[in-house]
Amino acid sequence: MTTGSDIFRAGFFEGLKPDSVLSVSEWADEYRVLSQKASAEAGKWRTSRTPYLRKILDALSSSDPTQRVVFMAGAQIGKTETGLNWFGYAAHHSPAPMLIVQPTVELAKKVSKQRIAPMIEETPALREIIAESRSRDSGNTQMTKEFRGGIVMLTGANSAVGLRSMPIRYLFCDEVDAYPSDVDGEGDPVKLAERRTTTFARRKIYLVSTPTIKDQSRIEREYLAGDQQRYYVPCPECGHMDWMRWANIKWDNGDPKSARLLCESCGCLIPEHHKTDMLTRGEWRATAESDGKTQSFHLSSLYSPLGWKSWGEIVAEFVDAKNDPPRLKEWVNTVLAETWEEEYSAKIGAEALQERCEEYRLNTCPDGVLLLTAGIDVQDNRLAVAVKGWGVDEESWLINWMEIYGDPADLTQTGPWAQVDSLLSQEFLHDNGAKMKIHAAAVDTGGHFTHEAYMFCRARKKRHVIAVKGSNTPNRPALGKPSKQDVNFRNQTIKSGVDLWMVGTDTIKATIYGRLKKGHPDGQTDANWAGVYHFPIGLTDDYFKQLTSEKQITKYVGGFPKRVWWKKDGDRNEALDCEVYSYAALQYFYTRVNRANIWLQAQKVLDKLTIDAKTVMEVETAPPTIEDEPLPPIRRNPAVSRPRKGGFVKNW
Repeated sequence: MTTGSDIFRAGFFEGLKPDSVLSVSEWADEYRVLSQKASAEAGKWRTSRTPYLRKILDALSSSDPTQRVVFMAGAQIGKTETGLNWFGYAAHHSPAPMLIVQPTVELAKKVSKQRIAPMIEETPALREIIAESRSRDSGNTQMTKEFRGGIVMLTGANSAVGLRSMPIRYLFCDEVDAYPSDVDGEGDPVKLAERRTTTFARRKIYLVSTPTIKDQSRIEREYLAGDQQRYYVPCPECGHMDWMRWANIKWDNGDPKSARLLCESCGCLIPEHHKTDMLTRGEWRATAESDGKTQSFHLSSLYSPLGWKSWGEIVAEFVDAKNDPPRLKEWVNTVLAETWEEEYSAKIGAEALQERCEEYRLNTCPDGVLLLTAGIDVQDNRLAVAVKGWGVDEESWLINWMEIYGDPADLTQTGPWAQVDSLLSQEFLHDNGAKMKIHAAAVDTGGHFTHEAYMFCRARKKRHVIAVKGSNTPNRPALGKPSKQDVNFRNQTIKSGVDLWMVGTDTIKATIYGRLKKGHPDGQTDANWAGVYHFPIGLTDDYFKQLTSEKQITKYVGGFPKRVWWKKDGDRNEALDCEVYSYAALQYFYTRVNRANIWLQAQKVLDKLTIDAKTVMEVETAPPTIEDEPLPPIRRNPAVSRPRKGGFVKNW
């Protein structure tokens, strides 16, 4: 008969046992099962499928002396699955308190539901030790998973409370470059989380992410502080060992599928079908000295196993993004796993832009313009307004720029707001004879006249005039989710009240400056006009000075480098701000239509508005507008997603 003391004694002596010598990769190969809900290749885990992960996995093993493992990697490499294998290993073979940190609490809940819960369900070894969440007193909730000898907790980097609640031995920080620089005024979230591991002599910390901006990227900083390992693979022809780099990917012009890897030793071009054997025979090599406690690894998506992400797909993505800096930045970050160095802001001059003015005039829409948006910046003694024309792939034209002087507190019919309203109601003549109206406008509310800006937007909500407020938080979306600002006397939100949209000014300025750097691709055989800026004749020098008044510099905040936008004292930047708000208005427009075929739909609407001079003389009614004419039937390509009910012009 088993007594309570027997159970206590058995548990006591089990706790004295040393950690298992089983490595994480061995545990994963023996026990881990990939769920169909979370993996494209469901079934038994095989480290041989991604041999480059073996050393990283084993560095997380309890028997390995490494304390910090840093993995700077591209997409479709397996960096998050590495952390999940570690979680399963810790729960099953080396239990201790563990914390998994995602960029936000919401994302942590999503990871728990979509990745961790299916993993527990499909892996028998974990299902035996972690009770179902619906069991009474199971200790298994969405944000905590209890098991004998330990617990795993999930939280977001935006929650200071979740980062400092209890001591932990294991810390898994996922996508650290998406973390805020400061959380609730308590400092860097990674440092806050790491402090919780200090009481454990045999702690383990796993930091993983795709990088972002140079001098701002956490993962690059951590990688450079380690031994900076790269994965060397052999050439199948000569056996020369080298790491895969983008400069050695070659392809025939116009045929991404012909992509091959150049061997710098023998000069042969290696077909991708050799990749599996090359990865199996590869090895990690340190390129810097280590402190003995940190191992850091870099791996691009060029190493992605066959069937995941091919070299041809990577080349095709590059060709598609190379002429658009924001998309190229994303490609460099997520595919090459390299930081993006934004040097363009220092290279753009007002004079150089002014020399690019073209033979079209203000208040006219050249061929190529399909949509119009406006941005309004509010100053203490004037309102600045820019009207932008947009074409395929966000090629853009400045249609109007003006500064309306007057007191923004004046809401009368003779005040500056009335003049702005008149401009937003104006029709602009297109080169093909059509008359175009502004589709959406964004008004700055962050100054001293927030109430007046709200009133202006509230009365014009149906005309898609939105209230916006800038945020300089790095990596913030160009346009966030709206929040209601109007409440009644009971402090209840008024549904028909004004919505406030947060604008990622840093993100949009990076997009603008990246595109301003692009010249016109005239004369090129593969001309790509995506994102190109056009300016009319007749603009003043002051406009271009305002447009180029800011640049990015590095400041140190709390000892950490931070890239910020800066301008000299006394310089004006209203033109740049108006460009930001015009772009935000375009992003708002995207939320109202099917973005997949927006330019095709816009072209069809513009074609309906086209009226030749003879027809204008004969008709008495006004030409059809987007507001009062439906779209004609369109034969849709089955491969293209269908637009929302009402198509391109719903509610316009």
